[in-house]
Amino acid sequence: MILPEGVTYAGFWIRTGAAVIDSILVIMVTLPLLLLYYGPSYFSDLSGSTGPLDFLLSWLFPAAASVLFWIYRQATPGKIMMSLHVVDASTGSTLSVKQAIFRYLGYFVALLPLGLGILWVAFDKRKQGWQDKLAGSVVLRDDS
Repeated sequence: MILPEGVTYAGFWIRTGAAVIDSILVIMVTLPLLLLYYGPSYFSDLSGSTGPLDFLLSWLFPAAASVLFWIYRQATPGKIMMSLHVVDASTGSTLSVKQAIFRYLGYFVALLPLGLGILWVAFDKRKQGWQDKLAGSVVLRDDS
């Protein structure tokens, strides 16, 4: 499937809304588990990581969930709620595993220079952030 001329790319604000929804969902899953395991001292530990479960739930789980949602649903729950789809930029098909992983890692690159790579969505012709450019992906709105 080649992207037709009239597709609607998802802009900055709707993608921000989807990201907020995803963040809230991740917090709703991980925070109770972290508090159950580590107790209230979880918040007072300033080392950055309190143990393997913290790393698993705070870093690995969100990464795996995002990649799997992009591959199997073309969207994370927040993007599903906003009727958005993450697809290959040239074909419009589902991302490959490699593209999905590059897209996730691309968020770290996009955030490094004061979030400029995320803000790039607001100014780019195809509404691609740096993570999209690195992975060869676009986010489309379902206007139907």
